[in-house]
Amino acid sequence: MLKGAGVAAGAAAVGVTAAPPASAAGYAHPGLLHTGADLARMAAKVKAGAAPYTAGYARLTANRHAQSGWTANPQATVYRGAGSPQNYTILYNDIHAAYQNGLRFHVSGDSAYADTAVAILNAWSAKLTSVQGSADRFLAAGLYGYQFANAAELVRDHKAFELERFQKMLTAVFSPLSESFLTNHNGAVITNYWPNWDLTAMACVLATGIFCDDRAQVERAVEYFKSGAGLGAVRNAIPVVQDDGLAEWLEAGRDQGHALLGVGLMGTFCEMAWNQGIDLYGYDDSRFLKGAQYVAKWSLGGDVAYTANTRRKGAIGGWSGKETASDAAGVDPAMTRPIWAMIANHYTKRRGLSAPYLTRIAAKAAPEGGGGDYGPNSGGYDQLGFGTLAFTRERSTTTASDTPASSGASAAPSAPGSAPSASGVPSPTPANAASAAGGHGDLAATGSTDVVAWTATTGLTALAGGLLLLRRRGRTRGETE
Repeated sequence: MLKGAGVAAGAAAVGVTAAPPASAAGYAHPGLLHTGADLARMAAKVKAGAAPYTAGYARLTANRHAQSGWTANPQATVYRGAGSPQNYTILYNDIHAAYQNGLRFHVSGDSAYADTAVAILNAWSAKLTSVQGSADRFLAAGLYGYQFANAAELVRDHKAFELERFQKMLTAVFSPLSESFLTNHNGAVITNYWPNWDLTAMACVLATGIFCDDRAQVERAVEYFKSGAGLGAVRNAIPVVQDDGLAEWLEAGRDQGHALLGVGLMGTFCEMAWNQGIDLYGYDDSRFLKGAQYVAKWSLGGDVAYTANTRRKGAIGGWSGKETASDAAGVDPAMTRPIWAMIANHYTKRRGLSAPYLTRIAAKAAPEGGGGDYGPNSGGYDQLGFGTLAFTRERSTTTASDTPASSGASAAPSAPGSAPSASGVPSPTPANAASAAGGHGDLAATGSTDVVAWTATTGLTALAGGLLLLRRRGRTRGETE
Protein backbone atom coordinates (compact mmCIF):
# COMPACT_ATOMS: atom_id res chain seq x y z
CA MET A 1 0.00 0.00 0.00
CA LEU A 2 2.71 2.43 1.00
CA LYS A 3 5.05 1.64 -1.85
CA GLY A 4 2.35 2.33 -4.48
CA ALA A 5 1.26 4.29 -2.05
CA GLY A 6 -1.22 44.99 -13.21
CA VAL A 7 -1.51 48.44 -14.19
CA ALA A 8 -4.03 50.50 -12.22
CA ALA A 9 -6.89 49.73 -14.57
CA GLY A 10 -6.31 46.03 -14.29
CA ALA A 11 -5.90 46.11 -10.54
CA ALA A 12 -9.10 48.03 -10.08
CA ALA A 13 -11.04 45.45 -12.04
CA VAL A 14 -10.56 42.86 -9.33
CA GLY A 15 -10.44 45.20 -6.37
CA VAL A 16 -6.69 44.99 -5.71
CA THR A 17 -5.28 47.68 -3.43
CA ALA A 18 -1.78 48.42 -2.21
CA ALA A 19 -2.87 47.61 1.34
CA PRO A 20 -5.10 44.53 0.99
CA PRO A 21 -8.17 44.59 3.20
CA ALA A 22 -8.49 42.06 5.98
CA SER A 23 -11.38 39.63 5.84
CA ALA A 24 -13.85 39.02 8.64
CA ALA A 25 -11.45 36.40 10.01
CA GLY A 26 -8.56 38.88 9.91
CA TYR A 27 -6.81 37.57 6.79
CA ALA A 28 -5.61 39.96 4.11
CA HIS A 29 -6.70 39.40 0.51
CA PRO A 30 -4.91 39.06 -1.79
CA GLY A 31 -2.58 37.51 0.72
CA LEU A 32 -1.08 34.17 -0.22
CA LEU A 33 2.13 34.35 -2.24
CA HIS A 34 1.28 37.87 -3.46
CA THR A 35 -0.21 40.88 -1.71
CA GLY A 36 -1.81 43.86 -3.42
CA ALA A 37 1.42 45.79 -2.86
CA ASP A 38 3.41 43.02 -4.53
CA LEU A 39 1.15 43.02 -7.58
CA ALA A 40 1.26 46.81 -7.84
CA ARG A 41 5.05 46.73 -7.64
CA MET A 42 5.32 44.20 -10.48
CA ALA A 43 3.03 46.27 -12.73
CA ALA A 44 4.84 49.54 -12.01
CA LYS A 45 8.30 48.08 -12.54
CA VAL A 46 7.42 46.40 -15.82
CA LYS A 47 5.68 49.54 -17.07
CA ALA A 48 8.84 51.52 -16.23
CA GLY A 49 11.01 48.99 -18.09
CA ALA A 50 12.98 48.17 -14.95
CA ALA A 51 15.35 45.23 -14.77
CA PRO A 52 15.15 42.43 -13.83
CA TYR A 53 11.34 42.65 -13.76
CA THR A 54 11.14 42.98 -17.53
CA ALA A 55 13.16 39.81 -18.02
CA GLY A 56 10.93 37.98 -15.54
CA TYR A 57 7.80 39.23 -17.29
CA ALA A 58 9.20 38.17 -20.66
CA ARG A 59 9.45 34.62 -19.35
CA LEU A 60 5.83 34.78 -18.25
CA THR A 61 4.46 36.11 -21.54
CA ALA A 62 6.46 33.51 -23.50
CA ASN A 63 4.99 30.60 -21.57
CA ARG A 64 2.25 28.73 -23.43
CA HIS A 65 0.16 28.55 -20.23
CA ALA A 66 0.01 32.35 -19.92
CA GLN A 67 -2.11 32.84 -23.03
CA SER A 68 -5.71 34.06 -22.91
CA GLY A 69 -6.77 31.39 -25.40
CA TRP A 70 -6.26 28.57 -22.88
CA THR A 71 -9.31 26.34 -22.47
CA ALA A 72 -9.81 24.24 -19.36
CA ASN A 73 -10.39 20.50 -19.41
CA PRO A 74 -11.95 19.78 -15.99
CA GLN A 75 -12.33 16.23 -14.69
CA ALA A 76 -14.75 14.85 -12.11
CA THR A 77 -12.05 12.71 -10.53
CA VAL A 78 -8.30 13.25 -10.65
CA TYR A 79 -6.05 10.24 -10.28
CA ARG A 80 -2.36 10.18 -9.40
CA GLY A 81 -0.44 6.99 -8.73
CA ALA A 82 0.16 3.54 -10.14
CA GLY A 83 -2.79 1.30 -10.88
CA SER A 84 -5.21 4.06 -11.81
CA PRO A 85 -6.05 5.96 -15.01
CA GLN A 86 -3.71 8.83 -14.19
CA ASN A 87 -4.97 12.19 -15.45
CA TYR A 88 -3.39 14.58 -12.97
CA THR A 89 -1.30 16.17 -15.72
CA ILE A 90 -4.52 17.78 -16.99
CA LEU A 91 -5.08 19.33 -13.57
CA TYR A 92 -1.66 20.81 -13.03
CA ASN A 93 -1.48 22.24 -16.55
CA ASP A 94 -4.84 23.97 -16.03
CA ILE A 95 -3.81 25.28 -12.61
CA HIS A 96 -0.61 26.80 -13.98
CA ALA A 97 -2.58 28.34 -16.86
CA ALA A 98 -4.98 29.93 -14.35
CA TYR A 99 -2.13 31.22 -12.19
CA GLN A 100 -0.09 32.56 -15.10
CA ASN A 101 -3.09 34.28 -16.69
CA GLY A 102 -4.01 35.80 -13.33
CA LEU A 103 -0.49 37.08 -12.80
CA ARG A 104 -0.26 38.40 -16.37
CA PHE A 105 -3.52 40.31 -15.86
CA HIS A 106 -2.19 42.09 -12.79
CA VAL A 107 0.93 43.21 -14.65
CA SER A 108 -0.63 44.08 -18.01
CA GLY A 109 -4.10 45.22 -16.95
CA ASP A 110 -5.62 43.30 -19.87
CA SER A 111 -8.89 41.84 -18.59
CA ALA A 112 -8.77 38.98 -21.12
CA TYR A 113 -6.22 37.24 -18.91
CA ALA A 114 -8.33 37.62 -15.78
CA ASP A 115 -11.34 36.29 -17.68
CA THR A 116 -9.33 33.25 -18.78
CA ALA A 117 -8.13 32.51 -15.26
CA VAL A 118 -11.68 32.77 -13.92
CA ALA A 119 -13.04 30.51 -16.63
CA ILE A 120 -10.48 27.81 -15.79
CA LEU A 121 -11.12 27.99 -12.06
CA ASN A 122 -14.91 28.02 -12.42
CA ALA A 123 -14.82 25.03 -14.75
CA TRP A 124 -12.93 22.94 -12.24
CA SER A 125 -14.99 23.95 -9.21
CA ALA A 126 -18.12 23.02 -11.14
CA LYS A 127 -16.92 19.49 -11.91
CA LEU A 128 -14.17 18.15 -9.65
CA THR A 129 -15.41 15.93 -6.81
CA SER A 130 -12.41 13.88 -5.70
CA VAL A 131 -8.68 13.21 -5.88
CA GLN A 132 -7.80 9.52 -5.86
CA GLY A 133 -5.00 7.08 -6.57
CA SER A 134 -2.21 5.44 -4.61
CA ALA A 135 -0.38 7.22 -1.80
CA ASP A 136 0.49 9.75 -4.47
CA ARG A 137 -3.03 11.15 -4.08
CA PHE A 138 -1.72 12.94 -0.99
CA LEU A 139 0.96 14.62 -3.09
CA ALA A 140 -1.67 15.64 -5.63
CA ALA A 141 -3.96 17.07 -2.95
CA GLY A 142 -1.13 19.01 -1.32
CA LEU A 143 0.60 20.37 -4.39
CA TYR A 144 -2.43 21.22 -6.45
CA GLY A 145 -4.48 22.38 -3.48
CA TYR A 146 -2.02 25.12 -2.51
CA GLN A 147 -1.48 26.05 -6.17
CA PHE A 148 -5.22 26.23 -6.88
CA ALA A 149 -5.71 28.55 -3.89
CA ASN A 150 -2.92 30.85 -5.10
CA ALA A 151 -4.31 31.01 -8.63
CA ALA A 152 -7.79 31.80 -7.30
CA GLU A 153 -6.49 34.43 -4.88
CA LEU A 154 -5.36 36.50 -7.86
CA VAL A 155 -8.94 36.83 -9.16
CA ARG A 156 -11.05 36.23 -6.05
CA ASP A 157 -12.78 39.62 -6.45
CA HIS A 158 -13.55 39.20 -10.14
CA LYS A 159 -17.31 39.60 -10.62
CA ALA A 160 -17.61 36.30 -12.50
CA PHE A 161 -15.55 34.18 -10.11
CA GLU A 162 -17.57 31.60 -8.18
CA LEU A 163 -15.83 32.19 -4.86
CA GLU A 164 -18.04 30.14 -2.56
CA ARG A 165 -18.09 27.18 -4.91
CA PHE A 166 -14.31 27.27 -5.22
CA GLN A 167 -13.92 27.45 -1.44
CA LYS A 168 -16.17 24.42 -1.15
CA MET A 169 -14.00 22.50 -3.60
CA LEU A 170 -10.84 23.29 -1.65
CA THR A 171 -12.38 22.29 1.67
CA ALA A 172 -14.13 19.16 0.38
CA VAL A 173 -11.62 17.75 -2.10
CA PHE A 174 -8.11 18.97 -1.27
CA SER A 175 -7.60 19.96 2.36
CA PRO A 176 -9.23 16.85 3.91
CA LEU A 177 -6.63 14.64 2.25
CA SER A 178 -3.83 16.92 3.39
CA GLU A 179 -5.13 17.11 6.95
CA SER A 180 -5.55 13.35 7.01
CA PHE A 181 -1.97 12.86 5.89
CA LEU A 182 -0.60 15.14 8.60
CA THR A 183 -2.65 13.24 11.17
CA ASN A 184 -1.97 9.61 10.27
CA HIS A 185 0.53 9.59 7.38
CA ASN A 186 -1.40 7.03 5.37
CA GLY A 187 -1.10 4.50 8.19
CA ALA A 188 2.69 4.57 8.10
CA VAL A 189 5.22 5.03 10.86
CA ILE A 190 5.90 8.72 11.36
CA THR A 191 9.29 8.72 9.60
CA ASN A 192 8.21 6.67 6.57
CA TYR A 193 7.61 9.69 4.35
CA TRP A 194 10.36 12.20 3.56
CA PRO A 195 9.85 15.90 4.47
CA ASN A 196 8.41 16.99 1.11
CA TRP A 197 5.33 14.82 1.66
CA ASP A 198 4.48 16.72 4.84
CA LEU A 199 5.39 20.05 3.26
CA THR A 200 2.95 19.61 0.38
CA ALA A 201 0.16 18.87 2.85
CA MET A 202 1.17 21.77 5.13
CA ALA A 203 1.14 24.19 2.18
CA CYS A 204 -2.34 23.04 1.16
CA VAL A 205 -3.77 23.34 4.67
CA LEU A 206 -2.29 26.81 5.19
CA ALA A 207 -3.31 28.13 1.74
CA THR A 208 -6.83 26.75 2.10
CA GLY A 209 -7.17 28.19 5.59
CA ILE A 210 -6.17 31.66 4.43
CA PHE A 211 -8.21 31.54 1.24
CA CYS A 212 -11.29 30.33 3.11
CA ASP A 213 -10.74 32.53 6.18
CA ASP A 214 -10.51 29.50 8.45
CA ARG A 215 -8.44 30.53 11.45
CA ALA A 216 -8.36 27.07 13.02
CA GLN A 217 -6.93 25.57 9.85
CA VAL A 218 -4.23 28.23 9.63
CA GLU A 219 -3.28 27.66 13.26
CA ARG A 220 -3.00 23.91 12.74
CA ALA A 221 -0.66 24.39 9.79
CA VAL A 222 1.54 26.89 11.65
CA GLU A 223 1.78 24.72 14.73
CA TYR A 224 2.73 21.72 12.61
CA PHE A 225 5.55 23.74 11.07
CA LYS A 226 6.84 24.49 14.56
CA SER A 227 6.32 21.22 16.36
CA GLY A 228 4.70 18.58 14.15
CA ALA A 229 5.69 14.97 14.59
CA GLY A 230 6.42 14.32 10.92
CA LEU A 231 9.57 15.08 8.99
CA GLY A 232 8.12 18.25 7.45
CA ALA A 233 8.25 20.16 10.76
CA VAL A 234 11.12 22.63 10.64
CA ARG A 235 13.37 20.96 13.22
CA ASN A 236 12.86 17.56 11.62
CA ALA A 237 13.40 18.68 8.04
CA ILE A 238 16.45 20.71 9.17
CA PRO A 239 17.71 18.58 12.07
CA VAL A 240 21.35 19.60 12.47
CA VAL A 241 22.97 23.03 12.72
CA GLN A 242 26.57 22.52 11.72
CA ASP A 243 29.61 24.22 13.20
CA ASP A 244 29.84 26.58 10.20
CA GLY A 245 26.33 27.90 10.91
CA LEU A 246 24.70 26.17 7.97
CA ALA A 247 21.97 23.67 8.77
CA GLU A 248 21.70 20.22 7.27
CA TRP A 249 18.67 19.63 5.07
CA LEU A 250 17.55 16.08 5.82
CA GLU A 251 16.59 15.28 2.24
CA ALA A 252 20.06 16.20 0.99
CA GLY A 253 20.84 12.63 1.98
CA ARG A 254 18.25 11.43 -0.53
CA ASP A 255 18.79 13.40 -3.75
CA GLN A 256 19.07 16.94 -5.08
CA GLY A 257 15.69 17.11 -6.81
CA HIS A 258 13.69 16.30 -3.69
CA ALA A 259 15.83 18.61 -1.56
CA LEU A 260 15.08 21.48 -3.95
CA LEU A 261 11.39 20.59 -3.84
CA GLY A 262 11.43 20.72 -0.04
CA VAL A 263 13.20 24.07 0.12
CA GLY A 264 10.75 25.51 -2.39
CA LEU A 265 7.76 24.21 -0.44
CA MET A 266 9.02 25.47 2.91
CA GLY A 267 9.76 28.86 1.34
CA THR A 268 6.23 28.93 -0.08
CA PHE A 269 4.81 28.09 3.33
CA CYS A 270 6.84 30.83 5.04
CA GLU A 271 5.92 33.43 2.39
CA MET A 272 2.18 32.75 2.65
CA ALA A 273 2.39 32.98 6.44
CA TRP A 274 4.51 36.17 6.26
CA ASN A 275 1.87 37.88 4.12
CA GLN A 276 -0.56 37.35 6.99
CA GLY A 277 1.85 38.78 9.58
CA ILE A 278 3.18 35.41 10.77
CA ASP A 279 6.98 35.24 10.79
CA LEU A 280 8.15 31.69 10.19
CA TYR A 281 11.14 32.77 8.11
CA GLY A 282 12.75 33.91 11.35
CA TYR A 283 11.42 31.10 13.54
CA ASP A 284 13.89 29.18 15.70
CA ASP A 285 16.79 31.56 15.12
CA SER A 286 16.08 31.65 11.36
CA ARG A 287 16.48 27.92 11.01
CA PHE A 288 15.03 27.93 7.50
CA LEU A 289 17.64 30.45 6.36
CA LYS A 290 20.41 28.18 7.56
CA GLY A 291 18.87 25.17 5.81
CA ALA A 292 18.26 27.05 2.57
CA GLN A 293 21.84 28.37 2.60
CA TYR A 294 23.04 24.79 3.05
CA VAL A 295 21.08 23.50 0.06
CA ALA A 296 22.15 26.47 -2.04
CA LYS A 297 25.84 25.92 -1.30
CA TRP A 298 25.53 22.17 -1.92
CA SER A 299 23.59 22.66 -5.16
CA LEU A 300 26.27 25.04 -6.41
CA GLY A 301 28.79 22.24 -5.98
CA GLY A 302 30.15 23.24 -2.58
CA ASP A 303 31.15 20.80 0.13
CA VAL A 304 28.71 20.47 3.03
CA ALA A 305 28.80 18.41 6.19
CA TYR A 306 26.14 15.74 6.66
CA THR A 307 25.40 13.93 9.92
CA ALA A 308 24.24 10.41 9.17
CA ASN A 309 20.67 9.52 10.11
CA THR A 310 18.56 6.41 10.03
CA ARG A 311 14.79 6.47 9.69
CA ARG A 312 12.22 3.76 10.21
CA LYS A 313 9.95 2.87 7.31
CA GLY A 314 6.78 0.87 6.99
CA ALA A 315 3.18 0.57 8.07
CA ILE A 316 2.00 0.62 11.67
CA GLY A 317 1.35 -2.99 12.58
CA GLY A 318 2.58 -4.15 9.18
CA TRP A 319 5.80 -4.42 7.25
CA SER A 320 8.78 -2.46 8.47
CA GLY A 321 12.26 -1.49 7.37
CA LYS A 322 15.02 1.01 7.93
CA GLU A 323 17.08 3.32 5.75
CA THR A 324 20.25 5.23 6.52
CA ALA A 325 21.51 8.32 4.74
CA SER A 326 25.21 8.64 5.55
CA ASP A 327 26.29 11.56 3.36
CA ALA A 328 24.92 14.32 1.17
CA ALA A 329 24.06 12.98 -2.26
CA GLY A 330 25.85 14.04 -5.41
CA VAL A 331 24.58 17.09 -7.24
CA ASP A 332 24.29 18.49 -10.71
CA PRO A 333 25.16 22.20 -10.46
CA ALA A 334 23.09 22.78 -13.62
CA MET A 335 19.90 21.55 -11.96
CA THR A 336 17.59 24.42 -11.04
CA ARG A 337 14.08 25.12 -9.88
CA PRO A 338 12.24 28.48 -9.66
CA ILE A 339 12.48 28.68 -5.87
CA TRP A 340 15.39 30.96 -5.03
CA ALA A 341 14.27 34.53 -5.79
CA MET A 342 11.53 34.44 -3.15
CA ILE A 343 13.81 33.19 -0.38
CA ALA A 344 16.86 35.30 -1.26
CA ASN A 345 14.81 38.49 -1.54
CA HIS A 346 13.18 37.92 1.82
CA TYR A 347 16.41 37.56 3.73
CA THR A 348 18.62 40.00 1.85
CA LYS A 349 16.09 42.69 0.88
CA ARG A 350 13.28 42.59 3.42
CA ARG A 351 15.63 41.91 6.31
CA GLY A 352 18.84 43.35 4.89
CA LEU A 353 20.87 40.30 5.89
CA SER A 354 23.80 38.49 4.32
CA ALA A 355 22.95 35.24 2.54
CA PRO A 356 25.76 34.70 0.02
CA TYR A 357 24.81 31.26 -1.25
CA LEU A 358 21.18 32.23 -1.69
CA THR A 359 22.26 35.39 -3.50
CA ARG A 360 24.54 33.46 -5.82
CA ILE A 361 22.12 30.69 -6.69
CA ALA A 362 19.22 33.12 -7.19
CA ALA A 363 21.32 35.09 -9.66
CA LYS A 364 22.25 31.89 -11.45
CA ALA A 365 18.60 30.81 -11.75
CA ALA A 366 17.36 34.21 -12.97
CA PRO A 367 15.17 35.06 -14.69
CA GLU A 368 12.95 32.39 -13.18
CA GLY A 369 10.20 30.84 -15.24
CA GLY A 370 7.26 28.73 -14.15
CA GLY A 371 5.30 25.62 -14.96
CA GLY A 372 6.15 24.46 -18.47
CA ASP A 373 9.65 25.96 -18.42
CA TYR A 374 11.29 23.15 -16.46
CA GLY A 375 10.35 20.07 -18.42
CA PRO A 376 7.11 18.24 -19.20
CA ASN A 377 6.96 16.04 -16.10
CA SER A 378 5.20 16.81 -12.83
CA GLY A 379 8.40 17.95 -11.11
CA GLY A 380 8.55 20.92 -13.44
CA TYR A 381 5.16 22.03 -12.13
CA ASP A 382 5.74 21.63 -8.38
CA GLN A 383 6.39 25.38 -7.97
CA LEU A 384 4.36 28.25 -9.41
CA GLY A 385 7.60 30.11 -10.16
CA PHE A 386 8.24 33.50 -11.83
CA GLY A 387 10.12 34.66 -8.75
CA THR A 388 12.29 37.20 -10.59
CA LEU A 389 9.14 39.09 -11.55
CA ALA A 390 7.16 38.45 -8.40
CA PHE A 391 9.67 38.64 -5.55
CA THR A 392 12.46 41.00 -6.62
CA ARG A 393 12.26 43.98 -4.28
CA GLU A 394 14.26 46.95 -3.09
CA ARG A 395 16.20 46.67 0.15
CA SER A 396 13.92 47.59 3.02
CA THR A 397 14.88 50.78 4.84
CA THR A 398 12.98 49.81 7.99
CA THR A 399 12.61 46.47 9.69
CA ALA A 400 8.88 46.11 9.17
CA SER A 401 8.05 48.14 6.08
CA ASP A 402 7.15 45.09 4.04
CA THR A 403 5.30 43.20 6.75
CA PRO A 404 1.55 43.24 6.07
CA ALA A 405 -0.33 44.03 9.27
CA SER A 406 -3.05 41.51 9.91
CA SER A 407 -4.88 40.26 12.94
CA GLY A 408 -4.11 36.84 11.52
CA ALA A 409 -0.73 37.22 13.18
CA SER A 410 -2.26 35.86 16.35
CA ALA A 411 -2.04 32.43 14.78
CA ALA A 412 1.59 32.33 15.85
CA PRO A 413 3.58 33.96 18.65
CA SER A 414 6.69 35.98 17.98
CA ALA A 415 9.58 33.85 16.87
CA PRO A 416 12.89 33.88 18.72
CA GLY A 417 14.88 36.89 17.64
CA SER A 418 11.86 38.99 16.70
CA ALA A 419 9.93 41.48 18.72
CA PRO A 420 6.18 42.15 18.51
CA SER A 421 5.23 45.45 16.96
CA ALA A 422 2.53 47.65 18.41
CA SER A 423 -0.02 45.72 16.35
CA GLY A 424 1.19 42.37 17.66
CA VAL A 425 2.80 41.36 14.37
CA PRO A 426 6.32 39.97 14.80
CA SER A 427 8.81 42.40 13.30
CA PRO A 428 11.88 41.16 11.44
CA THR A 429 15.16 41.37 13.31
CA PRO A 430 17.47 44.11 11.97
CA ALA A 431 20.75 42.93 10.52
CA ASN A 432 22.72 44.55 13.34
CA ALA A 433 20.52 43.38 16.18
CA ALA A 434 21.41 40.51 18.44
CA SER A 435 19.06 37.58 18.61
CA ALA A 436 16.87 37.83 21.64
CA ALA A 437 17.17 34.09 22.08
CA GLY A 438 20.83 33.51 21.42
CA GLY A 439 22.57 36.87 21.05
CA HIS A 440 24.27 35.77 17.85
CA GLY A 441 23.84 39.04 15.97
CA ASP A 442 23.34 38.86 12.21
CA LEU A 443 21.26 35.73 11.75
CA ALA A 444 21.98 35.44 8.06
CA ALA A 445 25.75 35.82 8.30
CA THR A 446 26.06 32.03 8.44
CA GLY A 447 28.51 30.97 5.79
CA SER A 448 29.14 34.53 4.61
CA THR A 449 32.89 34.18 4.97
CA ASP A 450 33.07 30.67 3.54
CA VAL A 451 34.85 30.00 0.29
CA VAL A 452 32.60 27.91 -1.94
CA ALA A 453 34.22 24.68 -3.11
CA TRP A 454 33.22 24.38 -6.75
CA THR A 455 34.03 20.68 -6.89
CA ALA A 456 30.89 18.55 -7.15
CA THR A 457 30.31 16.30 -4.17
CA THR A 458 30.15 12.58 -4.63
CA GLY A 459 27.77 11.74 -1.82
CA LEU A 460 26.49 8.24 -1.17
CA THR A 461 23.17 7.19 0.31
CA ALA A 462 23.45 3.92 2.17
CA LEU A 463 20.85 1.47 3.43
CA ALA A 464 21.25 0.12 6.94
CA GLY A 465 19.29 -0.39 10.15
CA GLY A 466 18.19 1.54 13.20
CA LEU A 467 15.73 4.18 14.36
CA LEU A 468 15.69 7.74 13.13
CA LEU A 469 18.85 9.15 14.68
CA LEU A 470 19.48 12.81 14.03
CA ARG A 471 22.66 13.73 15.81
CA ARG A 472 24.16 17.10 16.45
CA ARG A 473 27.76 17.81 17.16
CA GLY A 474 28.10 17.71 20.93
CA ARG A 475 24.33 17.92 21.50
CA THR A 476 21.22 15.81 21.22
CA ARG A 477 18.33 16.94 19.06
CA GLY A 478 16.10 17.79 21.99
CA GLU A 479 18.57 20.20 23.63
CA THR A 480 18.31 23.96 23.36
CA GLU A 481 20.50 25.54 20.73
